[in-house]
Amino acid sequence: MTQSPLSSDTICALATAPGGALGIIRLSGPNALAIAATVCHPKRIAASDSVDHGSSAAKPSTARLVHIYDGSTLLDEAILTTFHSPHSYTGEDAAEFSCHGSPYILNKVLDLLVHHGCRMANPGEFTQRAFLNGKMDLSQAEAVADLIASTNRASHDIALSQLRGQLSSELSKLREQLLNLTSLLELELDFSDHEDLEFADRTELLQLAETINHRVVALAKSFETGQALKSGIPVAIIGAPNVGKSTLLNALLGEERAIVSNIEGTTRDTIEDVMTLDGIQFRFIDTAGLRKTNDQIEQLGIERTLQATQKARIILLVTEPGVPFPDIDVRPEQHVIRIKNKTPQFQALHGIGLPELKQQLLTLVPHPDDNDIIVTSARHFEALTHAHEHLSHVLDGLHNKLSGDLLSEDLRLVLSDLAEITGSEGIITSQETLNNIFSRFCIGK
Repeated sequence: MTQSPLSSDTICALATAPGGALGIIRLSGPNALAIAATVCHPKRIAASDSVDHGSSAAKPSTARLVHIYDGSTLLDEAILTTFHSPHSYTGEDAAEFSCHGSPYILNKVLDLLVHHGCRMANPGEFTQRAFLNGKMDLSQAEAVADLIASTNRASHDIALSQLRGQLSSELSKLREQLLNLTSLLELELDFSDHEDLEFADRTELLQLAETINHRVVALAKSFETGQALKSGIPVAIIGAPNVGKSTLLNALLGEERAIVSNIEGTTRDTIEDVMTLDGIQFRFIDTAGLRKTNDQIEQLGIERTLQATQKARIILLVTEPGVPFPDIDVRPEQHVIRIKNKTPQFQALHGIGLPELKQQLLTLVPHPDDNDIIVTSARHFEALTHAHEHLSHVLDGLHNKLSGDLLSEDLRLVLSDLAEITGSEGIITSQETLNNIFSRFCIGK
């Protein structure tokens, strides 16, 4: 892949969060090794390092103790790690200083690097260079940001799977099948004048197109699960006033998150918080009690309750003895757990029945294994949706015996849709899209 014009600059940035005992400063670009060597003057590298410092300060794939000087002033004693292109994260010459975590030290070292020719990196620029230099495809680059942002085991595992290239590998297989389909159709078109030659069995082509479409649809359908696992499974707590909804939320979270009162209508708005069970994050939503009321503010709360009900993947429908369960509209894909609170079997206030409820919640959510491919990006979902639309045109064309040239055009669109996900195979993703993707990264990554 052709390198980006960005690679003409040498960039630097703090690659770790501020406030820690250590801070890592990362450099990448054509002058990274020379600049790193410059700030570690050979005569001022740690005396305990017996190597010939003048020739080895930029030796690749090494880590050594160095002294960083600003003129005659010692800034820090640090570890310098160096990498030669293409054996680095970005594919360029690169270096990393592991310094003490003092904000003063880190800022002074960054100022020193800029003084010697570095430019401060933009958000995500190191990973963007890795993509542009062919070290990873676009879906893997996006997985880097997801891995950093992961807050539970499920979101971590999905991001790690994508970073390792499982989605890329699956798309590569689909691309091979599509190219085979396209080649057969175009070969048929090239020899259309020879009626005695048949290069493409339309029945086999139809079966192949259906197989590809089935897999594309399955990947697109995984997006809902991916979003839930990434952001937290939405669980709405629904019921009449004073049946213990807020008490249940507090009991599940193990803290006094919602106000509990004997006065009806205390909860006027939705209250959200998250907890993790067995590596799965749940997003619980306490809602206003469902009842008829003339209080306009309470009515607004009830409207938000109904909205939360529609968005939830799981609904905890709560009541107490003598109070009927409220009637709510439930979609087929939603799960409803009916809870009769304030009974010997379940008392949210005292934690009775909570362990069983948590286990039941876990049975209602997907637990992807190492081989499952889960889509979490809205951009990927959109590309897969477009691919399905174009494949539907191909299937319709095969059923209606359309000519190969018309079918080939739709197949090329499918290839383009899938290539948008990885940003590879000759499809140039727009600069606006790239900028939007990498702008969400933290500086230093």
